[in-house]
Amino acid sequence: MTDQQLDCALDLMRRLPPQQIEKNLTDLIDLVPSLCEDLLSSVDQPLKIARDKTVGKDYLLCDYNRDGDSYRSPWSNTYDPPLQDGTMPSDKLRKLEVDANNAFDQYREMYFEGGVSSVYLWDLDHGFAGAILIKKAGDGSKNIKGCWDSLHVIEVQERSSGRSAQYKLTSTAMLWLQTSKENSGVMNLGGSLTRQIEQDCPVSENTPHIYNIGRMVEEMENKIRHTLNEIYFGKTRDIVYGLRAVDQIADKKQEDLRKELKGFLQNRIQSQ
Repeated sequence: MTDQQLDCALDLMRRLPPQQIEKNLTDLIDLVPSLCEDLLSSVDQPLKIARDKTVGKDYLLCDYNRDGDSYRSPWSNTYDPPLQDGTMPSDKLRKLEVDANNAFDQYREMYFEGGVSSVYLWDLDHGFAGAILIKKAGDGSKNIKGCWDSLHVIEVQERSSGRSAQYKLTSTAMLWLQTSKENSGVMNLGGSLTRQIEQDCPVSENTPHIYNIGRMVEEMENKIRHTLNEIYFGKTRDIVYGLRAVDQIADKKQEDLRKELKGFLQNRIQSQ
């Protein structure tokens, strides 16, 4: 019964507005406390921003850079609040993490023209894994509000030859948009999408891990953006056009009634 309850709860969360995920998740846990752990581990929540006071740069908070109640900054590699024995990547992986943060910082600026990005890596037995996070909020306009949150979890299994690796990417994007105008009123549009892909790629000086991961993330985000555009914006456009079609039908009926009334009056005049 618990599995069925969890499936229903996750199905419900997918249909609720993404800008209210935290509130909806809290309410759902209050209704079914036994699902607390499963829901917290299964439901992706909007990313939160923190400030690294050491270097003066923002970074994103998630389960992948959390140890207890502290979060690790990818810029200074320190925990806030300070933690003596917090989980750290190996020296080799830390160097890759620094390079990845710099690379995706440029990627974020090129694609989103603002926002915050963070990359966190951790060691595995035969490779490593990581999380690439990107958040872009609206400009604070009173008429238009919105936010984009994307979370890419990558698992890299290096082959024994060292010349290739298997990459498993799971990407989730959450988008919401709200407009408030005098002519059209308030409109809410939002949703989330999760996609997964696996690829074997060569690894060399010309095609390092950052190149392979960056290419996969870029292609996945483009596909997700296209799908969200087709599903949400395309569907909204169809509804708007449908409403206009209804108005046209109503106008045609009124015109037919006027013609019928005109014909009735003419026939009555002629009969007199």
